[in-house]
This record gives sequence, structure tokens and C-alpha cells, in this order.
Amino acid sequence: MATREIKAIIAYDGTNYHGWAIQKEDVTVESTIIDSLTKLTDAEVTIYGTSRTDAGVHAKCQVAKIILDTKIPTESLREVINKYLPNDIVFTHVEDAPIGFNPFTGPIDKSYQYKIHTGKVRDVFEFGRCWNYTYPLDENLMQEASQKFVGTKDFRSFASARDSRPDSIRTIFECNVARNGEWVIINIRGNRFMYNMVRNMVGTLVEIGRGRWKPECIDEIIEAKDRQCAGILAPASGLFLMHINYGD
Repeated sequence: MATREIKAIIAYDGTNYHGWAIQKEDVTVESTIIDSLTKLTDAEVTIYGTSRTDAGVHAKCQVAKIILDTKIPTESLREVINKYLPNDIVFTHVEDAPIGFNPFTGPIDKSYQYKIHTGKVRDVFEFGRCWNYTYPLDENLMQEASQKFVGTKDFRSFASARDSRPDSIRTIFECNVARNGEWVIINIRGNRFMYNMVRNMVGTLVEIGRGRWKPECIDEIIEAKDRQCAGILAPASGLFLMHINYGD
């Protein structure tokens, strides 16, 4: 067998998993992939995922470096791996990792999408992949407020209290809210994100969309640097990791 480093793009429905990263007692996306690849190679497998998505969060473009022992040709590896994975996880792209590829320090930015369904009747086909929110939302107010997130700012107010990292300065390049029928879609692109940051931003925008708060409150919340000043934590089910940009 030959030890190789593989760069993979992975998509998954996070509904049945306790997040990406390995947990002691819970089933996660990472542990499931490792178990599957270990069965394939009958050897130790190591994975370094770029983003540690939370329990219930989905991904269309998780990027990972995988170290494994196999002689399977790269052009056949994706098809073979996918046969060993459950239906809610799939490798969409596999290539030999470029020399020096580091999934943690390489990304230029990451993009997330959040989906809110505002219909009075829940969409059973999208249940578990959105926030079923049956109250009216003013997407124009939400869009106005979303522009106040753009720029390099201290996002401590939008981080979970469990995020103890001293550096809370982040840059948001884009943040947009749009309606498509019963759906309100929020797209956010930034250089880095703190724990629960996107979901707290979404929860705050929803408070504004309900008319409870004014768009101007975003400036005050950012200035406060206090999680208790921001809105509710949006459910994990509506959040998707959409893209990780390495500049290639």
C-alpha cells in the first residue's frame, strides 16, 4: 500500500450527525467517513476538514485533506469511496493534494447560505433543511440591515458564549437577503467565522424582518460586544456551507 494525500470536496446532509468533527460518543460526519474509508483500505485514515460545521448543519462544499493508504487510481477513487459511504454523504470531487496544501490556513473566504421557509404550511420535502418560520418577514428591512455586517468589524456579539477565542475581528465581504416566493434566502461570505456566528446573524436579521427591531440596531449590537444584545440563535437545519475559496 502507498500513503497518499488526497484533497476532497464533500457534500452532506447534516441532519443525522452531531456536526463534522469527531465526538467521543456521538456519530459525526468525520467519524462516519473515517469508518467507511477504513473499511475500504483496511488501514488507518486521517482527515483534516476545513470547517467544523455544527450538529445539523449541511455542506455542499466541505474541503478536506485525507491521508490514506491505497493504490486505487485517483480518477477512480471518488466512485469507489462513494460506494462505502451512507446516502447522506458524498464525495463530489477527489484529486491528489497539491504540495503544501493546508485546509486550515489556505482558504481566502467561505460562503454560507441560510434558508427560511415562511409558508403557513411546512414544506415536508425540505423539512430539516430550512427554518420553518410561519410569521411574515420583511426581506427589504432584512436586506437593509444585512449591509451593516459588511466590512471588517468586531463580531463578538454574534459569537456563542462557548467561543473563547480572543480574536473576534472578522471581515464580511458580502451579506444579502432575497425572497423567492415563500422562501427568504440569506447569503453570507467572509474570511472567517466564529462559533455560531452565522446563525446568530440570521436570528438577528429575523428579529428585524418581524419588525421588532430597526435595521440601525445592528450598529449598536456590534458596538456592544455582548452576545445577549443580538437576536436568537437560528436553527442549524437551515444553514449550508456553500463554498470554500482557495483562490484556485
